[in-house]
Amino acid sequence: MELRLIRRPAASAAVATVLALLTAAPALAAGDPGHGKTVFAQQCAMCHTATKGGPAILGPNLFGVVGRKAGTVAGYNYSPAMKAAAWVWNEERLTAYLPGPRVLVPGTKMTYGGLHNPAQLDDLIAYLAGQK
Repeated sequence: MELRLIRRPAASAAVATVLALLTAAPALAAGDPGHGKTVFAQQCAMCHTATKGGPAILGPNLFGVVGRKAGTVAGYNYSPAMKAAAWVWNEERLTAYLPGPRVLVPGTKMTYGGLHNPAQLDDLIAYLAGQK
């Protein structure tokens, strides 16, 4: 029995398109930034602002946090542990940090117990990623 492959240009193009979409990095987190704003108000706003030029409260202003080196907001007194962090905040780092800040950065001043709901986490990160 002979097996022959039939080339179908339209099918090949469709497969290539699907593969490209699956491997492309998203520009922003997969969450809903509108819902993320609500999560921020409920979970973060008692300690942080996320507006351009906003003040530090108990924690630093999070406006522009995505793409910023950890521990570098001028005028905020970070813990030595956060000052020593050698990374730039991105969506992956926030996904690792927000469920357990003290786990990822032992010695951080942040007392927040963590955001454990995956949908809320995605929404919050989408909101923060849009604050530029």
